[in-house]
Parts: sequence; structure tokens; C-alpha cells
Amino acid sequence: MLRKVSETIRDNRLFCQGETVVVSVSGGADSVVLLDILSSLTKLRLNLVVAHLNHGLRGKESDDDAAFVEELAARYRLPCKVQRVDVKEISKRRKLSLEEAGRNARYQWFDEVAGSCSAHAIALGHHADDQAETFLLRLFRGSGTTGLASMRLRTSARYVRPLLLLTRDEILSYLERRGLSYRHDSSNDETVFLRNRIRHECLPYLRTFNPAISERLNNTAEALAADDEVLENLVEGLFPRLSRTDSEGFVLNVTAVRSELPGLRYRLYRRALQLLRRDLARIATIHLKQIDRLVHSARTQGEQSIPGGFSVLRCYDELHFLATDKKPGREAWEIRIEGPGSHLLPDGREISICLTAPPENWESLPSSRAYFDPAAFPFPWTLRTIRPGDRFRPFGMSGTRKVKDFFIDGKIPLSVRYRTPLLFAAEELIWVCGLRVSESGRVPPGTRQVAEVAIT
Repeated sequence: MLRKVSETIRDNRLFCQGETVVVSVSGGADSVVLLDILSSLTKLRLNLVVAHLNHGLRGKESDDDAAFVEELAARYRLPCKVQRVDVKEISKRRKLSLEEAGRNARYQWFDEVAGSCSAHAIALGHHADDQAETFLLRLFRGSGTTGLASMRLRTSARYVRPLLLLTRDEILSYLERRGLSYRHDSSNDETVFLRNRIRHECLPYLRTFNPAISERLNNTAEALAADDEVLENLVEGLFPRLSRTDSEGFVLNVTAVRSELPGLRYRLYRRALQLLRRDLARIATIHLKQIDRLVHSARTQGEQSIPGGFSVLRCYDELHFLATDKKPGREAWEIRIEGPGSHLLPDGREISICLTAPPENWESLPSSRAYFDPAAFPFPWTLRTIRPGDRFRPFGMSGTRKVKDFFIDGKIPLSVRYRTPLLFAAEELIWVCGLRVSESGRVPPGTRQVAEVAIT
């Protein structure tokens, strides 16, 4: 078995000679075998650092696990890093399952240890039966190809699984031959956790149909992983061409995305979410389908909530991926303007008004500036956000229009609509700021003094 693991490490280049490796050791059978095998690979001359996280979920049993790991590391004469966290409190505070909270805490701790000792890799003790359990777990949760590809021998740059091709029986046999003791986590026997039900109930039942079910599931996961790599390489080149970044997140072009095959569309959504969220935790196929419905909807505006405090907004031909707290605000506000001067808007912009001579060239005025006859529109003025029923007569037109319809016809994004101030003189709307002056606001020929209004 030592040779089998050694070949796995060599063939997949999991380690290089002389590297520092953090070894995740829970004290269970898998991690004890992992530590013993890596310590036995003397030709690699690995600098091993043992890391253990006490979840604090099983009282004295958890503390005894931590003590066992420290004694184990001492027998191998290896440095050992142990930390205790309150996983139950983390689960409650972050609204995560105990399993997810524990996993996040472990990986955070391993990353901290790796950073502190400049480790090149973090070795995990997952084996072939863990892989079969993960495959079924993700299948039940509705995962796509990437999720069903399950665990890889190498994940990202640092996480490696040298035992992934070994079965649980091979690991137990190794422990017996070597006379190695290990800890048993009693929580692994509790079938309240879905993974444990799969391990103790589902897989044994499936073995009555095919005794080699774990091997078959692992082969399927391996085949899916190969396909997934091909598709991810396609997306790697496609995503930059169909997307852009802005201050809030990522934006995909709806027309371009819609022309792609469903499998690539889903992966484009996944890529945007992964870049935005840093992970894909709790993102299932159903969420990707909801985004896809947004893309194909006849409605040009729409929104879809995503787990973790994120949103996807459809705005005409753009699909925005952003944090929920960065969605366009719809807070109503109103400012009274008594006369010339400057006023700070709630979103940080500024509106300034001064009395001056009319501009010489009316044709080349920037959209952020407008001019009005102060005699026709005496102060005070009012600047506020849009309200239902707001109407005006756009410059150059004879009839009035609802501001809402003006925005829709102009394909003005929602994010812009609610940030566009409306300038009123008495009850009359004279400027949709930055977009269109009212016809009634036209400055008569021969006017000697105008009110210049600029928004910056």
C-alpha cells in the first residue's frame, strides 16, 4: 500500500522533494495512516507539520482527540499546531449547518498554519469511500458535472489527497498490520447527518446490487472530472469575452450569453458567482436555472436572489452579479433649494447653481449641465427622486410623458433611474438631471441672465 500511495504522489506530482507539508490529523483512522505513510516516504525528505482543530462539539471526547494528536506528533518528532474553536457558535452566527461550519473552520485553520510555516501543500486524509459518499451526497443535493466530479487529488494550489485511491478496508488493514491506534469519532455514527446516513445505510444497500459500487462511483467521478476540465478550459477563454467588471461586481452580456449552449451558460454563471463570492457553497443547479430563466425572460428587467447575500439583476442586455447590499438603492429623498449655491446629494454627488450669462453655443452643452430663466422659474426649487405619476414635456416634444415611460423607452437601467434626481420649479418638472430638459424650461431668445445648474 505504501508503494501505491508513493506512485499516486509521483504520477500526480503532489509533492516535490524537501517541501514543507501541513498534515491534517483528526486522530481518526484515515489521518493516522496519512501521517504514518508520509513519514515513511524518506526519499521525499518532506518537512511535516501536524495540524488539528478541536471543534468543541463532543466535550471531553474532543479534548481527548486533541491530546491524542499531540502525543502522536511527538512520537514522530514533528511540530504540532492545535487550536480549539466553538463550531456550534459559528454555525449559529453564520447560519450554517454544523457540518459546513466545521469544514469552513478547519480549512481556515489549515490555511493559517500553512501560511505561518510557508508550507507548499496541505495533505488531507480523504479516501475512495469518502469519494463515493461525496458523489452520492452531491447527487442528492442536485449538483452538476463539477460537483459530481467530487474531490480531486489536488484542489487549488495547496490541498492534496494522497490516499484518495485507497479504500477504507485497505486503510484499516494497514492500521492492523502496523499496530497503529486511532481515535473513533462517535458523531460519525449519528445518522442525523446526511453523510453518515449515506455511509451506514445507503452505500451498504447499494452494495447488494453491486459489491464494487464505491469503485464504480469513483470511476464515474473521475470521468466527470476529465470532462469538467475540458469545459472549464472553454469557459476560461469565453468568460473574459462576454463579461466586464464594474464597481459592484461582474456584468455578462445577455445577448451573447443567450447564444451559448446551456452547459456553457451555466458555467458562465458559476464563474461569475465564484469570482464574486470566492466560493460556490450552497450554489446548486436550481440557482443556475433561475439565472438562466432571467436571461431568457421576455421581461427586460428582473432579479434573482442567490444564497450568501448576493443577487443577479437583469437590466435590458446586461446581467449584473453583485452583493445584495450593493443593489441600486430606492430610498426616497428631497432637497429644497432656496437659491444659488451648492448642495450635496445623498449618494455623494453635488449639484451647484449659479447666475451667469447664457452660453454662446447651446449645441455642445454637456448632459450634466442645464440652463433656466430664473425670471420664469423663481426660487425655491425642489430636487428629489422619482415618484409614481411624475410627468414632464421632454425638450422638443409637444405632449407630456410619464418619467417612468421616458426611462423605459430610453432603456435607462434601474441602477440609473433611482439615482437620477428630478428638478422642480414649484410643481413643474423642468429637468430630468443629466438626461433631458423640459420643453417648458427652454430659455427664450434675448434672455440676459440664466441659472446654470450642474451636477457632478
